[in-house]
Amino acid sequence: MTTRLEQKLARIRAGQYRRGDFIIADAKDGDMGPSLVSMGPLRRKDGSWARYRNRAEFLDQVRAVVRQDVVDIMLLSASNLEKLAGEGVFRDSSVKPAVRANDTSDIWMVRGGTYNKTASRPFRSASLPRVLHGGLEFQPDAARTGTDLGLYSITFNNDLEADLRSLEAYAVFRAEAARHGFKYFLEVFNPNAGRDILPDIMPHYVNDCIVRCLAGVMEADRPQFLKIAYNGPKALEELAGYDPGMIVGVLGGGAGTTRDCFELLAQAERYGARVALFGRKINLAEDSLSMISMMRQVADGAVTPQEAVRAYHDALSKLGIKPARSLEDDGLVTEAPLKQAA
Repeated sequence: MTTRLEQKLARIRAGQYRRGDFIIADAKDGDMGPSLVSMGPLRRKDGSWARYRNRAEFLDQVRAVVRQDVVDIMLLSASNLEKLAGEGVFRDSSVKPAVRANDTSDIWMVRGGTYNKTASRPFRSASLPRVLHGGLEFQPDAARTGTDLGLYSITFNNDLEADLRSLEAYAVFRAEAARHGFKYFLEVFNPNAGRDILPDIMPHYVNDCIVRCLAGVMEADRPQFLKIAYNGPKALEELAGYDPGMIVGVLGGGAGTTRDCFELLAQAERYGARVALFGRKINLAEDSLSMISMMRQVADGAVTPQEAVRAYHDALSKLGIKPARSLEDDGLVTEAPLKQAA
């Protein structure tokens, strides 16, 4: 079955992009980073909560988003994909499942831990054969039981030894992915422990690292698209305009206000991104399905970010859900990169 993702990527690569082709991903892979707290609070309609969701409750959220059939990609940990794929959640769905294919040390943000304070070190939990078909070894004729798409993450820190380790691990992954017919998209975080990188040059440092690390990679081994932090319009335009064949996507970052979510989506599309991969901005919303519905309308250009905030609050009111912020406060742009063009 050809999913919406494949159809949209084909049109974008062919130079036939239109607003409806903007790709939206729900990044529900936080159990491989912040772990238990990434499930999000089990929020009551009055806004109170006493604990985080457990795995079963979190997976119910995933099932609901897939049934809604608005997002184009559902990004999961390998273990959660195994469970949901085994239930047939994606069998007749046009939502493409993907897994986090590696979990580098800079995303180990567990309570009390300090792993993410030192330069990123490469690590992989997921097994590509297991993700593809459940086996231990490559089986070219085996029926796919999971997915053939994953996210690979790398972080550059202007640290020669650390960055070299990361690039060598990325080369090993590319070779393995090619052997298995496994596709991937590449996430490049901003430096988590950068050395001697001035804040104003950091976005361009990241752009240069992306172009440099892919320059020696042949077309067959390149990522389907990129996932990067939004560092403002100038940096995004620079990267998106460098090579029309390199599709750029933005990650969501922190939860922020509802306006931050919609503003990021609108600015990303305006300055050349063609993908949005949001985790906390969806998972920590008062109502994820309403948030996703409005994200699609913003991406399509049907409403402005300001109009979307009001419509989202109207949707919460109809559901009897108390918003975390007043309409006025929720309509503010609070994230620094967004203020450059808001």
